Amino acid sequence: MIRVMVAGLGNMGRSHALAYHRNPAFDLVGLVNRSVPVLDPALNGYAITPDFHEALHRLKPDLVCVSTYSDSHADFACAAMEQGAHVFVEKPLATTVADARRVVDCARANGRKLAVGYILRHHPSWMRLIAEARALGGPYVFRLNLNQQSSGPTWETHKALMQTTSPIVDCGVHYVDVMCQITDAPPVEVRGMGLRLSDEIAPEMYNYGHFQVIFADGSVGWYEAGWGPMMSDTAFFVKDVVSPRGAVSIRMPETARSDDHDTHTKTSMLRIHRVGQPDENLNMADEPGHQDLCEREQAFMARAITEDLDLSRHMEDAVRSLAVCLAADESVRSGQPVKLQG
Repeated sequence: MIRVMVAGLGNMGRSHALAYHRNPAFDLVGLVNRSVPVLDPALNGYAITPDFHEALHRLKPDLVCVSTYSDSHADFACAAMEQGAHVFVEKPLATTVADARRVVDCARANGRKLAVGYILRHHPSWMRLIAEARALGGPYVFRLNLNQQSSGPTWETHKALMQTTSPIVDCGVHYVDVMCQITDAPPVEVRGMGLRLSDEIAPEMYNYGHFQVIFADGSVGWYEAGWGPMMSDTAFFVKDVVSPRGAVSIRMPETARSDDHDTHTKTSMLRIHRVGQPDENLNMADEPGHQDLCEREQAFMARAITEDLDLSRHMEDAVRSLAVCLAADESVRSGQPVKLQG
């Protein structure tokens, strides 16, 4: 059994902890959080420690799941790997490209497995979307967004996230990762814009943003993300990939709620449009929900460790998608496009 410690018990950390608890490949040896949150009843028997480093040295886990706020990801991940643990870290990998590279270098130097929480990589509908888009061939137009009309506890969570990370970085890494998997071409330029729509966040932060990214093969992508009670829930979930030969799109039911976690991962239908042919609709009604996907992520983590999977491409993709989103954030703040190195 893989002895695992979970650090951070927000929405994702709680889901990952439950996934470890349910999977016989793991022995959940400890939880770390600065406060005592409300947990799934199945987790109530586990002790919660407030100090990450104390727990790390005392428990000596084989795997550490880092689901804390983004500004602690790099330091916690490196500390765990330097002590000999493998690491699963929630996205984004870090808050700077230099820190993301430091984590990847640390994994290589210590011979540890490092996986990043790109949940869509384990989602059957998204895997099918990527395969169908690649079959169409590029160059591509990517039209992707995820706006959330959040209020109450969800808005409080978003405000806490925005103490360190803007919406286009926090959520954008998922969708830039999808773009990169489809094109295989390096991104070369990013242009971003954003706006602060609430006095409840810091003056230097913005809760709405969008960016455009240009790839070396001529593909172009657009991503939009906004959080808060002022956001419109009209067309809040757009997932389109267009090529000269057609398009692949994810469609949601009319009842979908913009701030529901399952809405972010579940799809109602995949529509494949090929020029000159009837559209093909693939029903995705029985696909996994958010908790199921977290359990698939951790099953993959177990395989990565026990089967010694090569995660080199996974780690490089995580750095690349973060670099695009951080460039978008830089562009928002500077008002200038940002060139990327291939």
